[in-house]
Amino acid sequence: MKRLALLALICFGPPAGAEEPRVVSLGGSVTEIVVALGAADRLVARDTTSTYPETVTALPDVGYVRALSPEGVLSVRPGLILAENGAGPPATMEVLKAAGVAIETVPGDHSPEGVVAKINAVAAALNLPAEGARLAADVTAGFKAVQTDAATVTSPRRVLFILSLQGGRVMAGGAGTEAESIITLAGGVNAATGFDGYKPMTDEAVLAAAPDVILMMDREGDLAIETAHLLGQAALAATPAAAAGAIVRMDGMLLLGFGPRTPEAVRALHAALYPRG
Repeated sequence: MKRLALLALICFGPPAGAEEPRVVSLGGSVTEIVVALGAADRLVARDTTSTYPETVTALPDVGYVRALSPEGVLSVRPGLILAENGAGPPATMEVLKAAGVAIETVPGDHSPEGVVAKINAVAAALNLPAEGARLAADVTAGFKAVQTDAATVTSPRRVLFILSLQGGRVMAGGAGTEAESIITLAGGVNAATGFDGYKPMTDEAVLAAAPDVILMMDREGDLAIETAHLLGQAALAATPAAAAGAIVRMDGMLLLGFGPRTPEAVRALHAALYPRG
């Protein structure tokens, strides 16, 4: 590992001298915060999950946030890495540290307070306290508004978040997940109970969950799950959600990213769960 770090320094050298460090952002919500703070011009690269705003996709892509290679990150000669919690693998992060690159790990709690903590951490790392305070205040106000909407719900709808279908099994979001948090914030109840994280559910568990609404990420290509395929699963087809045609799809980073746009995501999900008129 030490040899690799030394090789990186020899090949790439230290970051070029500049007033502000060259920033690599690892994590879609972290990148969104950097841009929202007005610091997009400091970014020299981003990870694969950083796709919003669209302008950041013109930056070099150093790989998936949890499967990074040190060579790929070091090739853009960063002076500062802003990384969401869980970026890695750990061996890569150790090499980057050994190479002398400053790394700031951003908190990853998926709650309104957690989003504000992310904003404050990124703003502090970029030395933008005033901009951070303004963005935090705007996001806090947004959360307060959507929490008012959620408080009006008298009959919470049961929502099943489906991450994928693996071998005909429903991979759902259980307790402690971003999916459960966003469902709760929108005034719903997570229908997937009895397990933590994202795990497969048996047909019996799906039937017992009896979701009123099925929630999914809006995906394209090989990751897309067509409605016909979804309802081709006997257990899902027998749910109240299927009977009502209540299937909601939302952009994955908006829905689960827990960044500055999360109040917008909560508002959109609440409207989908409780349509008016």
